[in-house]
Order: sequence, then structure tokens, then C-alpha cells
Amino acid sequence: MDVIQVIKDQIANNPVLVYIKGTPQFPQCGFSAQVVEAMTNVGKPFAYVNILEAPEIRQALKEYANWPTYPQLWVSGELVGGCDIIMEMFRSGQLKELVESAATESDA
Repeated sequence: MDVIQVIKDQIANNPVLVYIKGTPQFPQCGFSAQVVEAMTNVGKPFAYVNILEAPEIRQALKEYANWPTYPQLWVSGELVGGCDIIMEMFRSGQLKELVESAATESDA
């Protein structure tokens, strides 16, 4: 399976997915740490891909998403954005609403 298909499958099979440097337990950059903290505070489960362990995904996803930086949050198959956008949405309450609606859709 080619790397773009792997990315498409990851996005399709996980209603809430973050591509981060490291893991939620041990983020490897400050931006990933901020996003993990926000996602954890939302209180809903989320999947993650450690792009440091998958350099082929790290490179291909930038082109696929047309988004040059990490972390990246994908909800219900759509790119939400990177750290700045995620943190703004978290502070406004929009992130919680978005993630909760995605969790509800996946339970249906």
C-alpha cells in the first residue's frame, strides 16, 4: 500500500486524529505538547500518529494536506489545522464542540 493510501485510511478510520511529534504521553515538541494538552482537556478519545516514527508519512502528509507544519488535527476526515488554530478553538470552546460532534457521529 502506498503512503498516501495509508494516510487516507488513517484519516478515514479515526474520527479524531492528530499527527504529532512524539506520543500523547511524551510529546517531542512544544506545539505537539500544547495540542495534546488541549485534546486531553476536551475529554474525548483521539487517535494519534507519531510522525517521528513514520518519516514517509511526515513528508507525504504535508503535500496531501497542503499544510506544511505539525501537529495537524483531522476531525471527521477534514483537516482542522495546526497548533495556533487548535489552541484558539480550544480557548473558545469550538474544539470541544467539534470533537464531541465527531465522537457522536462515530457512535451512530
